[in-house]
Amino acid sequence: MCKIPNVQLGIKDLNFTALRGKFIARLTDGREITIPVSMFPDIKEMSVKERNKWMILDDQYFTFENNSRVYSLLDLLKVA
Repeated sequence: MCKIPNVQLGIKDLNFTALRGKFIARLTDGREITIPVSMFPDIKEMSVKERNKWMILDDQYFTFENNSRVYSLLDLLKVA
């Protein structure tokens, strides 16, 4: 993976258990954004256990252990 050009913001942490039906992305600038899980149907279909096996890639992308799809920071910002 390579960084998105001209983007200095990154993903610091993800939390899929704090809010029912939503997840929280903590960003490197200190902001937190709350995203409805329903905006990402393939994540919604995962069990809570599967959702908790996430990995951040290059600060601007994330994926899951048993999922081949890679999501970007821009994906999150489009729906937030």
